[in-house]
Amino acid sequence: MAQRLNWSREAIEDLNSIGEYIAKDSIFYARSVVRKVFTTAKQIPDAAELGRIVPEIGDQNIRERFVYSYRLVYKIEDTQVLIVAVIHGKRLIENISERFN
Repeated sequence: MAQRLNWSREAIEDLNSIGEYIAKDSIFYARSVVRKVFTTAKQIPDAAELGRIVPEIGDQNIRERFVYSYRLVYKIEDTQVLIVAVIHGKRLIENISERFN
């Protein structure tokens, strides 16, 4: 059975910042990236375990999917999948580690 999908406030802020940054050069591409992140996120609850375990953390319940050069990081919980962060692939995960508590 698929779990419910929820977004943390910080993950929404991450995605807004990404969209604003890309929109400085192209509103079209900003919308495309944001749309692709949302589309990918919607698919996660149906097969949450298919995402890669975040190597820096090593917890079976904290996984990620890649969307272009961004890491869509989520936490698998009993009744939901929580999108915790959307970060650039080069950004250090340690900078957001407090979000997993």
